[in-house]
Order: sequence, then structure tokens, then C-alpha cells
Amino acid sequence: MADATGPISTLPGRGHEVPEGQTCDEHPDRPAVARIQGETDSMGCEMIDMCQECLDEHRAYMRSPEASTGFCDWCKEEATDIAPRRDPEEGMCGPVYQVCGACRKREDDRLEIEAGTYWGE
Repeated sequence: MADATGPISTLPGRGHEVPEGQTCDEHPDRPAVARIQGETDSMGCEMIDMCQECLDEHRAYMRSPEASTGFCDWCKEEATDIAPRRDPEEGMCGPVYQVCGACRKREDDRLEIEAGTYWGE
């Protein structure tokens, strides 16, 4: 782990600026070319510094079906379209959940209806 932050509003997978002179977390003899936000919760996140080889491996994994398959934290069902999501009622720096596409759509639809009641749409 290269660095830890305090509360942060971005989600896991987000790229951040690599500090000058930073080395790869897995290969300390190589310069880091990317800093990717890792595990994130309401306390903050871990930043992962990667050399080009590690970044290529990370990108390949993120394109794989395995990366988006798992159990939804909201409906508790297995899904193949899991993605990180925050509950807007818990705030911009609240916990991060792994949420399926169906639950994300239901929440987006609910929020759209709620917004319409405030703005008259």
C-alpha cells in the first residue's frame, strides 16, 4: 500500500496523480506510472502505486468478467454487473457498496422521481 487517505468522495478504481519519485508497490525497483484508488470506505482509501506491468495486469483484470461478478450488497443476489456505489443518503464519503445493475437502476429511478418532486418535473 503506497498511501492511505482520509475521507474521500471518489470511488475505487479512480486514477490519481502519482507523486514524483514514487515506486511500484509490488516492484520497488520500478517507477510507478499510475496511482489507483483501491479499497475505499467511510474512513478513506488505499492508494496503489503501479509500474507499467502491474497497471497492464490491473487493466486486463478490470476488463474480465470476474471483476464485475459477485454478490450485490443491497439485494444479496449474485450478479455479473457489480460496480462500486455509494448510498446518496449516507453522503459523498459514506461507505462504498458493491451493487448490481438492477439495484443501481432502481435507485436511479427513485432519485429521478424524488428530484422531480423538488423541481416540478
